Amino acid sequence: MGKKLGFKIFIYTMMIVVGFISLAPFLWLFISSISTNNDLLSVPTKFIPTHPTFHRYYELLFQSGKTESTKMFLVAMKNSLIVATLVTIITLTLASLAAYAFARLNFPGKTPIQLSILATRMLPALSTIIPLYIFAKRFGLIDTKFILIILYLTFTLPFAIWMMIGFLQTIPKELEEAAMIDGATRMQTLLKVVFPLAASGLTATAIFAFMLSWDEFFFALIFTSSYAAKTIPVAISEFTGRHLIDYGMMCTGGVVASIPPILLTMWFRNYIVKGLTSGAVKG
Repeated sequence: MGKKLGFKIFIYTMMIVVGFISLAPFLWLFISSISTNNDLLSVPTKFIPTHPTFHRYYELLFQSGKTESTKMFLVAMKNSLIVATLVTIITLTLASLAAYAFARLNFPGKTPIQLSILATRMLPALSTIIPLYIFAKRFGLIDTKFILIILYLTFTLPFAIWMMIGFLQTIPKELEEAAMIDGATRMQTLLKVVFPLAASGLTATAIFAFMLSWDEFFFALIFTSSYAAKTIPVAISEFTGRHLIDYGMMCTGGVVASIPPILLTMWFRNYIVKGLTSGAVKG
């Protein structure tokens, strides 16, 4: 009994430690966002602000026209939502169909094609930026959301396809065969049998694609320059001026920018758990 109690205490202690380490960066980001400039620049570092203030949140969200950077922030958040949502939808649609083909169908060159899809993600972005920029410039796509969607699909699709292949391979083929015996077409089987059972995989893939698109900085910095398509990571970086770095506003922007992904994950949490158990077959 004493050993079991000691083991439980050890497990819970380690959970608390790991949880604190995981949440510490976000906690420090929030503390910095409500600290005054004097507290942020003080030596030694003040982990608890002397005079906490939420004025930066008010300025960022409700006084967006006060400075050029704050004015850009809300527009950039809207652009990020549009781009990340469209990339997620397109990625989920194409990746699920491609993954089903790789998981269930046999065709010539199947393995080389799978490896080539993954190999495209191994190319460093820096090595492709010049030809991509020339391409976008030639077709008038610079500073548009369309070019960001295309670029983001180049790195969300390969991983999404490989993720979905793993999920789809766990679904018994007998379920599809039973549906086809009952008269269902392959597409009906895919939509009514396979995808419902792969709900957890689809959800995980969607969150993965959204997070990658939401946080992407390099392509957004190179291919955007105005309100038309600038995304939130770029907007946050612009709180850095030539002679001044507004650390407090950068942290505030970081906290606000993290809210949509957090809400998305929390909202889908129960759905993921449901998806993991909904594939049970009653004999």
